[in-house]
Amino acid sequence: MKYHIVIFFFIALCSYSCHKTITLKLNSIPPQIVIEGEVTDSAGPYTVTINQSVPFYADNSFPAVSGAFVSISDGQVTDSLTETSPGVYITHILQGKPGNTYTLTVLARDTTFTAVSTMPQPIALDSITFQTRSLLKTNQITPIANFQDPAGIKNYYQFLLYINGVPFTRDIFVFDDRLSDGRYINNKLFLDSAYLQVGDQVQVEMNGIDANVYNYFYELSVSSGAGLFNTTASPANPSSNINNGAFGYFSAHTTVTSKSATVYP
Repeated sequence: MKYHIVIFFFIALCSYSCHKTITLKLNSIPPQIVIEGEVTDSAGPYTVTINQSVPFYADNSFPAVSGAFVSISDGQVTDSLTETSPGVYITHILQGKPGNTYTLTVLARDTTFTAVSTMPQPIALDSITFQTRSLLKTNQITPIANFQDPAGIKNYYQFLLYINGVPFTRDIFVFDDRLSDGRYINNKLFLDSAYLQVGDQVQVEMNGIDANVYNYFYELSVSSGAGLFNTTASPANPSSNINNGAFGYFSAHTTVTSKSATVYP
């Protein structure tokens, strides 16, 4: 994922049948640390990756940051992670538990970065259904995640979609219960019609995330354009829950529930 700061310019040049390719001059900043890590309620080990950002027009090659000190603590147990490959660090003894608050500490390039995330209580995903509608002479098939939202508790959800066993990373799916607290939710995961066909096997994983992680992915989905998310580029930097100017996120979330279904005619 490329992280950069962008001032948008829209320039349209029309001169008879001639067209000129424009390369936008984007504001550039020095390379930044990019941290992505998680703790879940599934068995570990858990992974933290550390890379370095690159300019927008650079190749999609993000240098790994090796030699960092990385630890995750739940207030009682502190786990010092081991670098298993360049920029990839894994835990040893930590076990994620709903309700616990986790602190990530990274010392890299003479700077200390920290992030805090609280794992919510798990919520069951009941089923996956589908909505089919005709759109421009094609059938648009939309998966629907069905579940009961607990009343009186602020909840945030992230949905991971797999089509025929392959992770679908083109779009980001997040949801909060601000307008539907305590209701039975039928959350539509909108896709372009080209990506889901009759006979496909669909798996949906529902993660419970905290507010800061929700805000990060929500801003990322909005900045990338609805239905046009591409993990290779983002026109804005979402609000990270990691301090000292690092990009990325640290998430303590539940992953205990997923459902699969086949798309039928």
